[in-house]
Amino acid sequence: MNILKLKQMLQQFLMEDIGECDVTSDTIFDKGEQGTLTFIAKEGGVFSGGAVIQTGFALLDEQIEVCVLVKDGEVFEEGQQLAKMTGDMASLLKGERVVLNLVQRMSGIATQAHKAAMILAGTKTRACDTRKTTPGLRMLEKYAVRSGGAFNHRYGLYDAVMIKDNHISFAGSITKAVQTVKSKLGHTTKVEVETESPQQVLEAVEAGADIIMFDNRSPEEIKQLIKLVPAHIITEASGGIHLDNLASYRETGVDYISLGSLTHSVRALDISAKVKEREGILK
Repeated sequence: MNILKLKQMLQQFLMEDIGECDVTSDTIFDKGEQGTLTFIAKEGGVFSGGAVIQTGFALLDEQIEVCVLVKDGEVFEEGQQLAKMTGDMASLLKGERVVLNLVQRMSGIATQAHKAAMILAGTKTRACDTRKTTPGLRMLEKYAVRSGGAFNHRYGLYDAVMIKDNHISFAGSITKAVQTVKSKLGHTTKVEVETESPQQVLEAVEAGADIIMFDNRSPEEIKQLIKLVPAHIITEASGGIHLDNLASYRETGVDYISLGSLTHSVRALDISAKVKEREGILK
């Protein structure tokens, strides 16, 4: 994870929430009043977000002592303590919501990714994400996918070519689209082509695609289409695939299955934050 970018993101998120000050915490607590904040799992899952916790609280107060009790990618149980922060009480409470929101979402994604990876375990096929991420949170959400044991697709429009139906329609054909791209880009940029029929698969192979996607095809259709693709070309299945039907694609033989559901509709895990003062407990 890019820590410099993470710091910039967290600064923006914290400023959005805190504004000029935390009216409640800054009024109730004297400066320097110490306490401990603990993140506790209210359900089991897979953890992601250790760097968010460390970096987020350090931005507010470098004197806060942060102890992350689980590693990214580690499975945790209901009731387990995930992290413990000790320091200035007002600073702890200023960072609590922003940091916790991110950790809850990232752990929800990691848990979903872990389930997908487990469904495909024992096959050559890898589960991967898509660009269907929350605007502004892509780096964190794609990191969380990796925490769960799945893989990343392209990060954005800038790091790989994906020729989809609209590109093909405008260019006139798969062949013309691939040829145009390859005539203008360097050899290090991968070219993926979205296909929906045997004719399109054969054309993509002939055109020199590096990756061929089978879009919205059933497992039975993919088993037939993949026979048309030489071994050196990477294959991917996408469209209409989610955790409930992922198992039916286990034996298709594709290299990757991309699932938008890993990020676009994931449920944040239920994690609570409890604060303890030196002389008492705040609820």
